Amino acid sequence: MWFDTWSDIVRILAVGAAAYVTLVLVLRLTGKRTLAKLNAFDLIVSVALGSILATALLDTNVTWAEGLAAFGLLTVLQLVITWTSTRVPSSRSVITAKPTLLLRHGDPLEQALREERVTMGELRQAVRATGNGDLANVGAVVLESDGTLSVIPADKMGAATALDGVERPSRA
Repeated sequence: MWFDTWSDIVRILAVGAAAYVTLVLVLRLTGKRTLAKLNAFDLIVSVALGSILATALLDTNVTWAEGLAAFGLLTVLQLVITWTSTRVPSSRSVITAKPTLLLRHGDPLEQALREERVTMGELRQAVRATGNGDLANVGAVVLESDGTLSVIPADKMGAATALDGVERPSRA
């Protein structure tokens, strides 16, 4: 339980170093998007990459080459998905959730909050985090496709062109 053999430790060190270098190279070759916090698909890929690294390190039945193949498969699949979503607009809605307007001109949009399962407490917390103490000073709060809440102060709303493409409940 505490120690089996030195060969197991040496294997972990050797495969771990090789897998780490491989992962860094794969991530550098595939660009920033591979680990971006953009949507659920990106999160899944990030978690899966970590799982592959852990499995390659600790499972003696998995070789470095198999780990490399798994890293490669995930990154190629992500490149295919992101290429498709940027060139075939209709596919984007399948891959990524649209941002949703939760508050407009200081008024919470109850229907949107309910549909997105966001509480008023979470909405207020996001507003407070921006230094605002009054919802009336907020022009909009948007639940982004990555799950974050964006707060736009009322005095910064302008023509609200940043809200283009944001889903709005029928009463917004």
